[in-house]
Amino acid sequence: MGIFNRFKTKSVDAGKKTEKALVSKLAEEKKQPVPVSKEKIAVKKSDQVIKGLTKQAYRVLVKPLVTEKASSLSAAGKYLFVVNPKMNKVEIKKAVRAIYKVEPIKINIANFSGKSVRYGRTAGKTKDWKKAVVTLKPGDKIEIYEGV
Repeated sequence: MGIFNRFKTKSVDAGKKTEKALVSKLAEEKKQPVPVSKEKIAVKKSDQVIKGLTKQAYRVLVKPLVTEKASSLSAAGKYLFVVNPKMNKVEIKKAVRAIYKVEPIKINIANFSGKSVRYGRTAGKTKDWKKAVVTLKPGDKIEIYEGV
């Protein structure tokens, strides 16, 4: 601990004391109760957003998988998504809840390895990817597959 740290802590504490003293003096003059700095706000459960996930949710769900099989499964309340290969079922469920505002009942995931490809002499491989099948409650819908 250096010499200057002593002065910094004293000045910060002194500043807090003076602010509190000023607030209490103003409250006494106006004869009003002292304001509380942190107020608790009631939030409905349906309006609650998963902490820090709304920004990251689009990194979890890469894109909806639009195929014939996916469109036929959507009639049964099952929707297919291409998801980030590092994500698990819990994170996928939170992302669907954050983006589409529906509650998934069940999440099934499948890993797919990339295929070997050749372009002339150059050989390579496509990316590995992960597919998620999201099952919703009866009556819930996601409006991705409309008109497909």
